[in-house]
Amino acid sequence: MSTISIKRALLSVSDKTGIVELSQALAAKGVELVSTGGTARALRDAGLAVRDVSEVTGFPEMMDGRVKTLHPMVHGGLLAVRDDPEHAAAMADHAIGAIDLVVVNLYPFEATVARGADRDTVIENIDIGGPSMVRSAAKNHAYVAIVTDPADYAIVAAGETTLDQRRLFAAKAFAATASYDGAIARWFGTVDQAEPFPAVLPVTMTRAASLRYGENPHQSAAFYASNDGVRGIGQARQVQGKELSYNNLNDADAALELVAEFRDAAPTCVIVKHANPCGVATASSLEAAYAEAFACDTVSAFGGIIAVNRPLDAATAKAITGIFTEVVVAPDADEEALALFAAKKNLRLLLTGDLPDPARAGLFAKSIAGGWLVQGRDAGTPGELKVVTKRAPTEQELADCRFAWTVAKHVKSNAIVYAKDGATAGVGAGQMNRLESARIAAWKAKDAADKAGWATPRTIGSAVASDAFFPFADGLLAAVEAGATAVIQPGGSIRDEEVIAAADAAGLAMVFTGMRHFRH
Repeated sequence: MSTISIKRALLSVSDKTGIVELSQALAAKGVELVSTGGTARALRDAGLAVRDVSEVTGFPEMMDGRVKTLHPMVHGGLLAVRDDPEHAAAMADHAIGAIDLVVVNLYPFEATVARGADRDTVIENIDIGGPSMVRSAAKNHAYVAIVTDPADYAIVAAGETTLDQRRLFAAKAFAATASYDGAIARWFGTVDQAEPFPAVLPVTMTRAASLRYGENPHQSAAFYASNDGVRGIGQARQVQGKELSYNNLNDADAALELVAEFRDAAPTCVIVKHANPCGVATASSLEAAYAEAFACDTVSAFGGIIAVNRPLDAATAKAITGIFTEVVVAPDADEEALALFAAKKNLRLLLTGDLPDPARAGLFAKSIAGGWLVQGRDAGTPGELKVVTKRAPTEQELADCRFAWTVAKHVKSNAIVYAKDGATAGVGAGQMNRLESARIAAWKAKDAADKAGWATPRTIGSAVASDAFFPFADGLLAAVEAGATAVIQPGGSIRDEEVIAAADAAGLAMVFTGMRHFRH
């Protein structure tokens, strides 16, 4: 059957938004309304005639509403194959009436968990009858329309449905119950059982956008929003600019995650290219922070992604719009800044509101052939730093060490970051050995100095951070050659004594974190 007229509808919703209006439209088409509990009360309060499910089943709702729709008079009316003679005979023998439309949304389990409810309340918000009706109706979509998305109310309000519509409704319905069951399973595994990596890890996401393509034009792509309540790039408000691409989203996320490390710090600007920071600075104003970050690598900044930790002002917006920039990410922007950005119609401006908590818990997943690698987020921060050289760092050197270390955490390994006075001097990323990363970072600092007309590169008198230990002294000696005077690294190499001796011979101060930050 293709088009089916709706003669009887069963409505049972937790979220009552739009249900009265839908029911009024159905009633006007002569549809019999059957409902439960609070939904039935809401419809009666609106002046609609409603049959209680208990009247249909001949059995009262019981056990605080736990048992009401789990009955053959309901599920027979949902699951019967209407043109099967045996099914039709069973319906006639048992006086089971057909149900043509089911409108259901489920108990608010995730919202209950999110508000910190106690365990008993969480358990009571596990819906049983709702998912059962959804699945029954969705399985029998050849004859029954199942609506779980209020956006579809307008379709069924017409009083009839087509097979294509019912197939779409069924797909949405099974996705809704899968997501719901996944949330329950995750809660039982990771919260109730306190197991960070349960035996089965259900993951459900909602497609938020279809993208033009992936990393390359021959790859298809989409953006799926998670249901963990964390606000990030996916939840940001895009004020202007072209549609965000896969690479835009990936790079903007890298920029946001790094600038979030400085969410409680002085004005900070991050410039990212291909998911690696190419300039980071903290200063007395956003305009000054942008200028310092930009000076670190003026070539890579072209076409880059910029993130800041403060609302954008006109002076900073004017500076940013001086070159081509793909995306700008900020908590907010004032009217003058918005007007300046509006003149750059291709620039994407994303306003995030609050910045995410860099110390938040969570999982990071990466697909590999045959499975997934899953790990906790790298939310680690070193405790007390251990001075391992004869000379301890000065207060300024220690501040620069911590700054460089924070940036290095967000640089692809092998990572070397030089920093001075709260700004990156050179960044070496993603090399196969640490020595090359140290040399590249120093070369980039020298190139920046040549372009700016500085007498010396900013690596002179800088602190250098290494995301993992120096396996040999050569990487550290490259930093010495670049002019660094302080080093921060995890330590833990079998050649630590050799590296420490090289630092002492050069008069460097060096601290160990006892923690590494690989980022592959």
